[in-house]
Amino acid sequence: MAFEKKDLKKRSKNLSDWYNDVVVKAELADYGPAKGSMVIRPYGFALWERVQEIFNSWIKPYGVENAYFPLLIPMSLMEKEKSHVKGFSPELAVVTHGGGKELAEPLAVRPTSETIMYHMYSKWIKSHRDLPLLINQWNNVVRWELRTYLFLRTAEFLWQEGHTAHATEEEAIKMQTDALAWYRKLYEEHFAMPVVVGIKSEKEKFAGAKTTYSVEALMPDGKALQAGTSHNLGQNFSKAFEISFQDAESNSQHVWQTSWGLSTRSLGGLFLTHGDDQGLLLPPKLAPTQVVILPINNSQSEKVIENILERLISIDVRARVDNREELSLGRKINYWELKGVPLRIEIGDKELADESVTVIRRDTFEKTSLKLDKEFSDHILHLLTEIQDNLFNTAKKFLTENTHEVDSYDQFKEIMKTKRGFIKAYWCEDSECEAKIKSDTKATTRVRELDQKAGNGKCVHCGKPAKFVWHFAQAY
Repeated sequence: MAFEKKDLKKRSKNLSDWYNDVVVKAELADYGPAKGSMVIRPYGFALWERVQEIFNSWIKPYGVENAYFPLLIPMSLMEKEKSHVKGFSPELAVVTHGGGKELAEPLAVRPTSETIMYHMYSKWIKSHRDLPLLINQWNNVVRWELRTYLFLRTAEFLWQEGHTAHATEEEAIKMQTDALAWYRKLYEEHFAMPVVVGIKSEKEKFAGAKTTYSVEALMPDGKALQAGTSHNLGQNFSKAFEISFQDAESNSQHVWQTSWGLSTRSLGGLFLTHGDDQGLLLPPKLAPTQVVILPINNSQSEKVIENILERLISIDVRARVDNREELSLGRKINYWELKGVPLRIEIGDKELADESVTVIRRDTFEKTSLKLDKEFSDHILHLLTEIQDNLFNTAKKFLTENTHEVDSYDQFKEIMKTKRGFIKAYWCEDSECEAKIKSDTKATTRVRELDQKAGNGKCVHCGKPAKFVWHFAQAY
C-alpha cells in the first residue's frame, strides 16, 4: 500500500487527527469490530516484539522467568483484596454464561493478574527456599473503557506484568526500584523519550499497593502519559491470599510482593512523540526496519544491492530492499517516510558509476553520498546513532521548555488553560485539595520525583504547609 503525501492529515495542523490517521495508514493498527477493540497489524506488532526482545534481555539475567496465567478469574478471587476489586470494578468485564448455561460463579475477564497469580503463589510458596519468586507474563488484559484511542486507551491491550514475592520488604523495594530503572532505560535509551520518574500520590497509586512509582512522559499536546508503573504491594495481597513461608528459624511469615507493568500504550506515546507531516519517525534502536534500500531503474545494481544488504545484516542492522516494480520511486519514498524508517539508501546509474550510494536521513532529510568502501558500515552505524540522539535531544528540549515551576494558583490555572505541560509546584498532599485542583483545571498529580529533599513551601492551591514539589499535568 502506498499513499501520496497529500493523503495524510497534517501533524502541524491537528495532532490528534494526524495520530489517528498515521496509525491506520502506516499499517500499525486498525479498529476492531467490537467497540473499543484494536487489531495490531504486523508492523505495529513488530515494534511490540522489539520491546519484548529488549525487556526480556534485561529481566531474564536478573532471574525473572516468563509464564502464563488464565484469562478468566473467578469473582471470589477478585474480591479477596477489597481495595483492589473496588479500584477495578468500574472497568470489569464479567462472563456469566458458558456452554449455553448460567455459570455457578461469574468469571472476570483479566483486568490485571494479581488475584489469579497470587492464588497460585499460595500453593507454590511454602519455605524461604522458594523465595524469591520472580515471574513475568506477556499477555492481554481487558478494561471496559468508555472512551478509546488506538494504542493509548483500548478496551483490550497487551502488556507485560511482573509479579514477585520476597522474604523481606527490603528485597521487594529493591525489585520495585530496579523495575522502575528498566522502564526509564527503555524509554530514554530506546524510545528516545525523556521521562519524569517518581512516586504516585495516595489517590493515584495502584489499587491495593503500598506505594506506586511511575515513569511519566510529556506528549506534544502538553498532556502527560503514564508510561509504566512499579508497585510495592507490601503484604496486602499475601495476607489476603495467605501466601506465607517458613523462614530459616521455622517461623511463619507472609511474603513481601511487587508488581510492575508496561503496555502497548507505550507505542502510542512513541508515535505521538516522534513524527512530522510526512508520517512516523521511529528511533533506530526500536525500528523494525532501520535501513531500506531503493534501487533506481537499473537492473545492474542487483549484485551491488545484495552485497550492501549482506554487509548491513552482518553488523546487525535491520535492513531490507524494496524492489517492487509496480511502484514508482516517489511512491516508495512516500511509503517508507510514512513508516518512519530511519535511513533510506538510493542507488541508481550515478551511484553505480561512482561506486557509492545516496543515504537520506528520515529525521532531517539530509542527503549524504557514501562510498562503498571498508568504512561504509561504520558510517551507517554512526548515522543511526546520530538519529537516535537527535530524536532524544529534540524530545528533551520540548520537555524542558514545557515544564513550568509556579508558586501561584492563578499561574497554575492559566498554564493548564492555555499551553499545558508539566507544572512543578508545592502541594500539601491532602486528597481533598488534590480533587479540587483536578476539578478546577483537569490536572492531576503525576509524580513526586524520587530522592527529593523536603522543603518548607506552601501548597499552590490551599496555602497550607507543603514539604515536596509535585509534577502536575492533564493526562491521557
